[in-house]
Amino acid sequence: MMLRARLGSGAAAAGSAAGRFGARLRHTVAIGALAAAAAPGAALAQTTPNALEALALRFSAQEAAGAAVLGIAIFAVTTAVFYMRERARWNAREMELIGQLAQSRARADIADLMVRSEQQAIVTWSGRDAAPVIEGDLPLPVEGGSLLAFGTWLGPAEARRIEAALDQLKTRGEAFRMSLRPPSGQFVEAEGRPVGGQAVLRLREVSGAWLEVAKASTELDEARRHLAGLRQIMDATGHMVWTRDRSGRIDWSNAAYARAVDVGGPLDVIERQAELLDRGDREAAARARAGSRSFQCRTPAVVAGARRVVDVREVATDHGWAGIAVDVTEVEEVRADLERQNAGHARTLDALQTAVAIFDGAQRLVFHNAAYRTLWDLDEAFLEGRPGDGEILDRLRGDRKIPEQADFRGWKTGLLSAYRALEAKEDWWYLPDGRMLRVVVSPNPRGGVTYLYEDVTERVDLESRFNALNRVQRETLDTLSEGVAVFGTDGRLKLVNRALGRMWRLPETLTEIGASGSGAHVDAIAAACAPLVLTRTDAWDEIRKAVAGLHDKRVSMSFRLARRDGMVLDAAVAPLPDGATLVTFSDVTASVNVERALTERNEALERASQLRDDFVHHVSYELRSPLTTIIGFAQLLGDEVVGALNDKQREYAGHITQSSAALLAIINDILDLATIDNGAIELNRESIDIHETIAAAVRGVEDRIAEASLQLVLDVPAAIGAFQADGKRVRQVLFNLLSNAIGFSAAGQTIRITARRGGGEVTLTVTDEGRGIPDEVRTRVFERFESHTTGSRHRGAGLGLSIVKSLVELHGGRVQLDSAPSKGTSVTCIFPDTDAPVRAAAE
Repeated sequence: MMLRARLGSGAAAAGSAAGRFGARLRHTVAIGALAAAAAPGAALAQTTPNALEALALRFSAQEAAGAAVLGIAIFAVTTAVFYMRERARWNAREMELIGQLAQSRARADIADLMVRSEQQAIVTWSGRDAAPVIEGDLPLPVEGGSLLAFGTWLGPAEARRIEAALDQLKTRGEAFRMSLRPPSGQFVEAEGRPVGGQAVLRLREVSGAWLEVAKASTELDEARRHLAGLRQIMDATGHMVWTRDRSGRIDWSNAAYARAVDVGGPLDVIERQAELLDRGDREAAARARAGSRSFQCRTPAVVAGARRVVDVREVATDHGWAGIAVDVTEVEEVRADLERQNAGHARTLDALQTAVAIFDGAQRLVFHNAAYRTLWDLDEAFLEGRPGDGEILDRLRGDRKIPEQADFRGWKTGLLSAYRALEAKEDWWYLPDGRMLRVVVSPNPRGGVTYLYEDVTERVDLESRFNALNRVQRETLDTLSEGVAVFGTDGRLKLVNRALGRMWRLPETLTEIGASGSGAHVDAIAAACAPLVLTRTDAWDEIRKAVAGLHDKRVSMSFRLARRDGMVLDAAVAPLPDGATLVTFSDVTASVNVERALTERNEALERASQLRDDFVHHVSYELRSPLTTIIGFAQLLGDEVVGALNDKQREYAGHITQSSAALLAIINDILDLATIDNGAIELNRESIDIHETIAAAVRGVEDRIAEASLQLVLDVPAAIGAFQADGKRVRQVLFNLLSNAIGFSAAGQTIRITARRGGGEVTLTVTDEGRGIPDEVRTRVFERFESHTTGSRHRGAGLGLSIVKSLVELHGGRVQLDSAPSKGTSVTCIFPDTDAPVRAAAE
């Protein structure tokens, strides 16, 4: 058909040439005629105007017509000669074309014979969108009768491949040749090329030697694809893979191997023969290859600059050796961590009081903790021998350590059926020695079981005790006069006593606890109790919020509320650890009434005390002015400024001065006490020298000590230093203590002043050898206006020790009294030493 197409195109070319020749001949004749007609005019155009005028006169019109006829005749002869000559050429060309046409037809017949001798099909397209012309026949399982429906007799990939090639052939004229393999198993050769402006596709079934070549080519392509895919998989896995030739040289590696040995790529690995393993492992692998043995090891290696652990395996192949290295660093770390965890779990299980025993699928003991060994009192050697589960049960039965069973064999079989169970089983064992065990048998995922033996003897005993205690508590709550209610996390009543119902006049339906352990909701109880409240009408709303958990925090709260019937209740709400809420009500009506009466009395007493203080303060100031005048005039009289006095007058003047001074001291003490009570006294703290302060206080009583024939001993360290205090008040304290000591001492006795410093304190002690203080008086000596002579000549208002105690406590110190009848008295004033840290740092 292709030859026919070529012959047809040749004939068309010949006809076209003949047509072109005729057109050219006609064109030539027309040109000659135009030239002949134009020739006279041209000759005339070449002459001058004068010559033309002469010719016009010379020739006549007849001569001009004859010349025209002669020109036409010459042109006709010339044209005839040219035509005959061109016709002879055309005849020769026509004969040549007829011979070529005959040869083309012969070739077409031969080509058609050759084409029809094979099973093939030829498809031609005269244009991209032209309908295809199909010739020939190809024995293919084509569905629907269309050979060009490639998807019906080819796989999807090959159908897309030939359709793309055909599209390129039609649009760009690109030839192609490919082998196709339909699912039927045949091999089809597809060849496409442009021919004479047409797209031609030839499909033929491959057979004979070409079939073997096609099969080999297909197998080679598949092998190459498989090899490429295998190499891609090896690169994607991240494992290091390599191959060696028979001499042991690396002839291929994947990208992971190249990265592991820090080279540019697989080609660099081959060029450099970069090895992954250390020298010792390489030598061991070389010895294995020399002995035609596989090599396998787990070894550390430097992978991409980091020390890793790899599993290496190298095996023999037909062409050499193939090896793979898998990074198992994480696996090793996980294994080590698992071993540590297992060891930790074993230690944890050993620390448990619950006995644990693990048996494998063969019913052999693989693990037990110390509690298991202690529970059954089994030998360590026996347990380390991995005895069977049944063997242990038989031994425990022989020692009468497990529950007695009428049918021990059946009971044992039922117990060992846990090895085939899917879920854990729980049982209770009552041992002959009185203990109770909770036994849990849990099947393991990989076979075997785990026994848990929990000694619940104490728990059951505690539970029974708890139940008994709970009943006792309920009975106790019912006997209380306070109302008690416990609300659960759901807001329902969990516990209530009878007093609450009586106190709030609640019906039994609201105070009854059901079988489920719950009663009425707090909302219902609040609705029944709220109308009785007179003050704090929001009390039950606050209780409801606390029970329901509407507050931001669960905090305790308490408040007092008065009811319309005159009852006063103290309410308290407290959260319990289990999420419940405790609500209590106490009837404080009587105590409130008593408290009200006591409050009124206390207010009256406070007013009386204030009046007394005001009176004392006022009287003291009113007495001080005339007393000062009396003292002044008495001193003038005693000094005989206004005149001489006789002995009797001088004695009276001395008594007046002495009594006035004593009265002034009493008034000053009263004023100091009043100032201290009002909180108006302020201390002028300064650094005072202890030696000087004691000396100043002693100078004030030197005359009295001498008159009483007493001895004064100072026991003060030379380096005792100074401390922060009000010097005037400290001297006043010492003066009062010395005055008491002088008053209660007999002639010839000794008064001792002792000063010590240490432990952040300064202690000043005044000790006398007087009659001492009886026990019944000792507790009241620091009270105001408490004066006890105890047989001595001392008389006073009873304010000295009270002022001492108030002034020392004002300094932040304390006073200690040590006295016994006939053994003297020792009063110690302890002041805080605020300079102690500074002294310690300086030392």
